Amino acid sequence: MNLNYKTFTLGVEEEYMVLDPGSRELKSHEQKIVQEGQKVIKDKVKAEMHQAVVEVGTDICADADEAFADVANLRKTIHDIAKSLGFAMGAAGTHPFSHWESQLITDHARYNEIVNELQEAARSNLIFGLHVHVGMESREMANHIANSTRYFLPHIYALSANSPFWEGRLTGYKSFRTKVFDKFPRTGIPESFESIEAYDNYVKLLIKTNCIDNAKKIWWDLRVHPFFNTVEFRICDVPMTVDETIALASLFQAICARIYMLRSKNLNFIQYSRALINENKWRASRYGIDGRLIDFGKEEEVNTRALLYELLEFIDPVVDHLGSRHRLAYVNKILDSGTGADRQLAVFDHTKNLVDVVDYIRSQYLQGV
Repeated sequence: MNLNYKTFTLGVEEEYMVLDPGSRELKSHEQKIVQEGQKVIKDKVKAEMHQAVVEVGTDICADADEAFADVANLRKTIHDIAKSLGFAMGAAGTHPFSHWESQLITDHARYNEIVNELQEAARSNLIFGLHVHVGMESREMANHIANSTRYFLPHIYALSANSPFWEGRLTGYKSFRTKVFDKFPRTGIPESFESIEAYDNYVKLLIKTNCIDNAKKIWWDLRVHPFFNTVEFRICDVPMTVDETIALASLFQAICARIYMLRSKNLNFIQYSRALINENKWRASRYGIDGRLIDFGKEEEVNTRALLYELLEFIDPVVDHLGSRHRLAYVNKILDSGTGADRQLAVFDHTKNLVDVVDYIRSQYLQGV
């Protein structure tokens, strides 16, 4: 099997918060930022269900450097447009104190339908995520890699934790965002599927029985994308900075390439059940990188940081093929200086003021750009 690492392209989607520079509350931009943005970056900027959210997506990027340049350009473009319209931008998994009840829903057939079906679960879903697409040579390979990479979702989620506050309250979680999203159906860690046909049959059954009208209403933490040859990782909070985003995207890419390399040698990464992986997801949500995850092979708790260093060792054989070593070096920076949640909490500990936390989030939005 000739290993082609060029297959593992990257696509990055980020959701940003639109802020009132005065009150620091979330603020509806009435899609003005999107309309102006589309004149410059076309369909790389989209409206989201809540009017205080702007979503951007990169082109298909050959490697992590290309993804970095694209995300940096998107952040800068959106920031400049927002500023010209009297708004500010920020990136965190939840807003520290805004309440969802006062936020407007975008008037769009798809969103109206979701709100009609999911009611308060949809209206309260005022959260901001990062989605990373990793290109695959085939849907069969995508299914194999999705099954195996499920195990690592909590590890990377812990690194991305960036939502310790909700509606003005200190939640006690490093990432409260997924607790909000858990109210949706078809979320969380997926089961493994024995074949791509089994996955497709599952989707067909849901469509046939009117559970969903298309596969995009499967909102798992990772999914074989319904229309593209990608595995889409959806578990992470949106990071504060572009360096963090690209470090996480590079991790997902490298894990996929490493599983692919093992497969080429007829080796399989061991499969763990959804029930076990969920234990680690909960711990990652609660404690971020400061807790302990379960090493299922050893059947014992292990310091999360230690497992992340092990993960960096695990992917090392593919990193130079992918050209992402310098981007992955930033993982060590997160392990040293803390996740977005840790940094938000440090500001709050110092000032006891959530407005200062929002100002900090704002100050980080273009950091490194």
